[in-house]
Amino acid sequence: MNTFVRRFSLLLLAFFPWWLCAQAITWQDKVDPTLAEALKSSTSVPLLIVLQAQADLRPAEKLRTKAEKGRYVYESLSNLAEQTQAPVHAVLRQSGAAYESFWAINALSSAGDAKLVAQLAQMPEVARIERNPVWHLQLVPGHLDEGSDDRSLTPVSWGLTQINADDAWALGHTGAGAVVGGQDTGYEWQHPALKDKYRGWNGSSANHSYNWHDAIRNPIGAGSNSCGLNLSAPCDDNSHGTHTMGTMVGSTSASSVMGVAPDAKWIGCRNMEEGDGQPSTYIECFQWFIAPTDLNNQNPDPTKAPDVINNSWGCPISEGCNSSNFATMEAVINNVRAAGIVVVVSAGNSGSACSTVDDPPAIFSGSFAVGATNSSDGIAGFSSRGPVTVYGSGNLVKPDVSAPGVGIYSSVGVDNNTGTYSYANYSGTSMAGPHVAGLVALLVTAHPSLRGNVTAIETLIKNTATPRYATAPFCGSDNAGAIPNNVYGYGRVDALLAINSPALPVSLLSLSAKNIGPKVQLHWATDGERDCARFYVQRSCDGLRWEDIGQQHCQGNAEGTADYWFNDAKPCAGLNYYRLRQEDLDGQTHESIAIAVRTTPTGYDLHLTAPLGSDVLYIEVSGPDITARNWYLHLYAADGRLVQSGPVGAYGRWVLPQLPNGVYTALLQDESGRALAAAKWVKCL
Repeated sequence: MNTFVRRFSLLLLAFFPWWLCAQAITWQDKVDPTLAEALKSSTSVPLLIVLQAQADLRPAEKLRTKAEKGRYVYESLSNLAEQTQAPVHAVLRQSGAAYESFWAINALSSAGDAKLVAQLAQMPEVARIERNPVWHLQLVPGHLDEGSDDRSLTPVSWGLTQINADDAWALGHTGAGAVVGGQDTGYEWQHPALKDKYRGWNGSSANHSYNWHDAIRNPIGAGSNSCGLNLSAPCDDNSHGTHTMGTMVGSTSASSVMGVAPDAKWIGCRNMEEGDGQPSTYIECFQWFIAPTDLNNQNPDPTKAPDVINNSWGCPISEGCNSSNFATMEAVINNVRAAGIVVVVSAGNSGSACSTVDDPPAIFSGSFAVGATNSSDGIAGFSSRGPVTVYGSGNLVKPDVSAPGVGIYSSVGVDNNTGTYSYANYSGTSMAGPHVAGLVALLVTAHPSLRGNVTAIETLIKNTATPRYATAPFCGSDNAGAIPNNVYGYGRVDALLAINSPALPVSLLSLSAKNIGPKVQLHWATDGERDCARFYVQRSCDGLRWEDIGQQHCQGNAEGTADYWFNDAKPCAGLNYYRLRQEDLDGQTHESIAIAVRTTPTGYDLHLTAPLGSDVLYIEVSGPDITARNWYLHLYAADGRLVQSGPVGAYGRWVLPQLPNGVYTALLQDESGRALAAAKWVKCL
């Protein structure tokens, strides 16, 4: 166990009096009203038991890499669950109730009667008890096949060309090295469009450990399931999941591509049985994606987590999601984000009225909700609109972006007539979300420094989307020029623009140096470290030859400022020049301006003057031996670029090339290259 995480968790428990929260309310207040109502007519109701102690994952924001974030989040959450759930386990075991423990949120699922619920609610460790119901529903109309059923492969889908995915491929960005995750009705992993993209297939044999998880261990839907339960290999009991995965990664050849990122790999989790799910199955899949496990659900490994998860599902009131338990699902999604995983969700198919984005997970600020467009770049009539009024502030603009979702051609299940895997056109925001999940895969391979930086990825996709404007009657605060708006969000996504908008290097706010005894102390401040790996501190004794004298890791503060200090214990005698070489997570480097600081005095002084508006620089050197003629002067721009160099005497006059206004630094050296003096010259009109 990570020592820091263990200490952090123990401190959390030792100093946060979470039990006091329970004393401020009665135990009845902890019970979801819909659960209390169900208990009146049933002796056993499915439950979600949410504990008071919940981990604070904000420190994960300062970690540099996705691997570091994933490890920290997994250890923090799982350690907290291990340390706090034992009393609840004991009560459930004593009652004879079966249960499942979660750590993606500190909670358990079980089933029980009114007596057990009352006993649990009176425990100080328990924050609330919610329903975890089983409902037998048909998929909403937007999920059904609304297009022509084409049983043969065709060239590139219109949706891919609409978002310019094919242009991104032409630049060499096809998703190689990225991993997409999907939680849905399952996946036909042996479908020709998907098999070679499955991470569990090596070309000759399959290994489903860490690549597949089935959260459907007990019947949810009505009747027998075509795939079975608790599967050790991927299967799709509805074809819906297979279709979404085809839009993310599917292809059989260069001429039959249906996936945005055809060279990415995929992993999957079944969270629905024939289209019906429970809050607990959704939570279980999110947990598995943070740290995938083997087929025995053992040995979690966060290094095998995907870069993005597609969620083409919603949890409506009929499936047990309501204002009493929205916070539970939101906490899970925020914890997934903290692990560096982008959560792409479908906005819903309840349009075209306003505020029809009303089901989890689309209603949360931490999820990246996607609306559906047609081939004319207009919004689909079924695509749900914002603002979100059922949760939060009541005016959250959704969707975040839009993508093709009408008549999308992709892979489906086995054709009952021919016994072969087939293809079909489906419509829905379920088809739009996978376009954006595939785009995330393209981005993290084109710009590896973005991997794990959820905010930067989402911001880049939003800022490069093609603006689409709402029309009257408007929703929420929309108007004719509003971007984002509650119909399209920031607009229809554009893969080419996103790929061609690289992550910016760190903004260097300041860089300074001063003498502290025999040492020189450097200080610098940054703003917005979106992709920074480390800083190399470089020193030069002559302003020409540079050497690395130390390094510091970036603090990873993507949203604000960060400060750094570094001590040079062995500076050069006389003048020292310093600069920073910033290295991004993808290995690219950027150099800062150079600054100078004097240590041991040499006895020489350099004076520079120039008439206003003139390109003539007058030079004067004073010191112990002004008769010497073996001096050299180098003039540098503020960015460290050498603009002029040559021999000088005690007095000199240089005619300079035409230079822009700014601050210039002159370095005086002797014949051995030893720095004697330096001076600043400010050119202005």
